[in-house]
Amino acid sequence: QVQLVESGGGLVQPGGSLTLSCAVSGIDFSIALMRWYRQAPGKQRELVAHISRDGSTYWPDSVKGRFTSSRDIAKNTVYLQMNSLKPEDTAVYYCFAYSPGTFVDYWGQGTQVTVSS
Repeated sequence: QVQLVESGGGLVQPGGSLTLSCAVSGIDFSIALMRWYRQAPGKQRELVAHISRDGSTYWPDSVKGRFTSSRDIAKNTVYLQMNSLKPEDTAVYYCFAYSPGTFVDYWGQGTQVTVSS
């Protein structure tokens, strides 16, 4: 059974930082393509991070320079480090994995991030 379990969401003040974690099980994490998405109320889900299996990354302009990501192969976990958070970063953040071994997409359940004073 494949599972993506996010954690680390919460309430943070503008300008603060938060780190999200996504623990992956059931697929070969070392070759999986990983992404983070977010969805704010009334808005479409948007990509906020793309992490290829070779470590290359893509960041949309909305988060470039503020968000970083890393993956710990030994822990089958990918992290999203979010700095200089803004109220417009408020959303449910979802972890996504694509397994080239199964050609299937997988999603986590989401974790709420609220940026507010």
